[in-house]
Amino acid sequence: MIDTPSADFPGVPPRCGLIAIVGRPNVGKSTLLNALVGQKISITSRKAQTTRHRITGVRTVGATQFVFVDTPGFQTTHGTALNRNLNKTVQAALGDVDAVLFVVEAGRFGLDDAKVLNLLPPDKPVILIANKLDAVRRRTDLLPWLKGMQDRHPFAEYVPMSATREADVQRLFAILERHLPEQAWLYDEDTLTDRSERFLASEIVREKLFRLTGDELPYTSTVVIDTFEEEGNLRRIGASIVVERDAHKGMVIGEGGERLKRIGSESRQELEKLLDAKVFLELWVKVRSGWADDEAHLRSYGYE
Repeated sequence: MIDTPSADFPGVPPRCGLIAIVGRPNVGKSTLLNALVGQKISITSRKAQTTRHRITGVRTVGATQFVFVDTPGFQTTHGTALNRNLNKTVQAALGDVDAVLFVVEAGRFGLDDAKVLNLLPPDKPVILIANKLDAVRRRTDLLPWLKGMQDRHPFAEYVPMSATREADVQRLFAILERHLPEQAWLYDEDTLTDRSERFLASEIVREKLFRLTGDELPYTSTVVIDTFEEEGNLRRIGASIVVERDAHKGMVIGEGGERLKRIGSESRQELEKLLDAKVFLELWVKVRSGWADDEAHLRSYGYE
């Protein structure tokens, strides 16, 4: 526990709690986490299963510290060892939190949403986040949908919002604060995440990989940081993009190596902003057949 600077908030008890962000793939969980933290720490793309690790984001507002846990989208289709690992990550995160943000798309609720809802612990306050509100043409259309959601689960709160709208994010802080226990902070006031620069580097490269290959490349590809060296304000990073087939390797490299160059260039630019340092980045593409269904490979690539 961290000593809360209570002198700054006389008469206000410190609060701190862990909040899991859960939902099916592609409902905007990582976008919401980044908005809540106030800086990008979780990668986003249109490709499902983009988030693969439990990522903690921290935001301190007044006397309250919010510790958000972004989780992979619960997997209901592919039965690989990778997806079993992702689902275990979701379930483990739900075991030790103080509250849950259950994220769905406003006005929509399908079978995959229902499967995630069935995982939620009955003894924790669950706040329904009806995300992507800006995509709903008429707000009155949400009223019968919200009534139906009330019948599905005893939600503690209902929050229609857009994760990209700052006013909605601030409103969520005020709502969520009521559900956190009075206790000392877990992190220093200026902490944003518990993840290392090395981890963030691998995630940024993976995001650019997914964004620049689109649906061409199967989701069973990953990024491994081989070297990460600090030299003053310079970071020398060597990373391998791991794919399952030679054909996938060609997709990543692109004609004349142009796609790999662009992945590297965009990754380097974003890393320099994120790390506030000069970055020298080298990328390689390696073929590891069947890695996503191999427990030993998963562990060596950081999937625990």
